[in-house]
Amino acid sequence: MNFGMLLKSYSDDFTLATRLVESFRTHNVDNIALYCVVPAKDVDAFSTLASSTVHIMSEDDFRVHLTDEGFDGIRPGYINQEVIKLAFWEKGLVDNYFCVDSDAVFIRNFTVDDFIHPDGYPYTVLVEDRELLTDPDYYTKYWQSRESALRRIAESVGWQSPLIRTCHGHQIFNSSVLHHWKSDFLQPRGWSYLDALRVAPYEFSWYNLWLQSHPTIPIHTREPFVKVFHTPHQHLESILNGITEEDLARGYLAVVINSNYARDIKTVALSASKTAALAPYLSYGELTRILGAKAKNSLKRIAGGTD
Repeated sequence: MNFGMLLKSYSDDFTLATRLVESFRTHNVDNIALYCVVPAKDVDAFSTLASSTVHIMSEDDFRVHLTDEGFDGIRPGYINQEVIKLAFWEKGLVDNYFCVDSDAVFIRNFTVDDFIHPDGYPYTVLVEDRELLTDPDYYTKYWQSRESALRRIAESVGWQSPLIRTCHGHQIFNSSVLHHWKSDFLQPRGWSYLDALRVAPYEFSWYNLWLQSHPTIPIHTREPFVKVFHTPHQHLESILNGITEEDLARGYLAVVINSNYARDIKTVALSASKTAALAPYLSYGELTRILGAKAKNSLKRIAGGTD
């Protein structure tokens, strides 16, 4: 099979995964297969989501690659989900697989052609993320440490350009690229997938920078398939600007409201009235903070214009 999707999930994300699978079934007009990998203890619960296109697999199928210990303050479960994404090609189930997260929601119909170029090779999501570079909140909390890690990956794989293009997730992995990364990069160093992640825990950037420095397949660049709201104020700005699910669907196949801050924000935030969409934020003052910041910046611009 040339194309499928991969979901790595677990019991804490069962509600989110259920929502994702429901949206997958609604919009999957090409009967694309979705492989959902979960811990062995969660297989029975997730089996309720199984169907002719949704297949539940146990983490134990990947046990040889996994760890029971975290590193650099990262939980073993988080590390293992990265490893499984990198190792999934070894099962030989699909040539190309789109990695989708539990907190994603598909918002329009999709086909294989959305993900695979007419020549049979996958599209590759590569961006510079300039909008995040200019976001003060994201820059302070995440950008600087992430950029340092990506530079370590670039140096490791021999990527010479100062330009770093990668993605945060929702990439299509090609089995041939990962096979060559393992045989030509990991194995000569005596490395496992875990060893690479110890250098930098960004599985998609290992793939992207290896592919760019060692182009095993044609690189057909695309912008992200999924709109990700990385921070609360990004989502709030979208709501305040009146952007609806219909608007998002013109540019994206799916949406992620990052579950690290929005686990209790339902899909109503994508489709209901502005008042209903804002409601989940009002309880902890995020709306006040962002409106205050926007007002402050506006006043600075006005003051600057009168000098």
